[in-house]
Amino acid sequence: MAVTGIVNIKNEKVGEVDLNDALFGVEVKPYILHDIVKMQLANKRSGNACTKTRAEVQGSNAKPWRQKGTGRARSGSKRSPVWRGGGTAFGPKPRSYSIRLTKKVRRLGLRMALSSRFSEKRLVVLDNFDLEEIKTKNFVSVMGTLNLDNALIVIPENDEKLEKSSRNAVGYKVIPTAGVNVYDVLLHKNIILLQSCIGQLEERLLS
Repeated sequence: MAVTGIVNIKNEKVGEVDLNDALFGVEVKPYILHDIVKMQLANKRSGNACTKTRAEVQGSNAKPWRQKGTGRARSGSKRSPVWRGGGTAFGPKPRSYSIRLTKKVRRLGLRMALSSRFSEKRLVVLDNFDLEEIKTKNFVSVMGTLNLDNALIVIPENDEKLEKSSRNAVGYKVIPTAGVNVYDVLLHKNIILLQSCIGQLEERLLS
């Protein structure tokens, strides 16, 4: 097992913790991370773009002019896609862009993402992150003390003070352990992990 230090919000070392190699020492395979990020972004797409076909736009079914003898191109409907105000040919219709991956692959990808940040020495373990009040200035001060300008903060459960204090600070995101995902881990340069979250991650990803 790898050993890393535990610090407090004053960036003082207060202990050490053993990190499970099955969670933080996994070999990183970029193609797996790519597939998972692609899945997450695709699943966020609403897929509600919609255009009207010639059958759906308003207009008469009457033939604009006779087939022959006028010198003009033949036309059968004012709703034709070649006419202004006509229907759209091959336009988008509501659809699902979702991609499915197995739970085994998703868990493996998250372990790889966490292992990647740990191997880059961009994972910080905090003993706790208690703020006295909801104030962005206090949160930014702690981040300055930790010398982290961009970080994903993983907490054991929802914390109103921390979440509201951080929401106006650019480059930071607070997320409970249950919501940790590959995209957010890779999007942020650093990971701040509360000590109590380590057991929760092991239970979620190794059970």
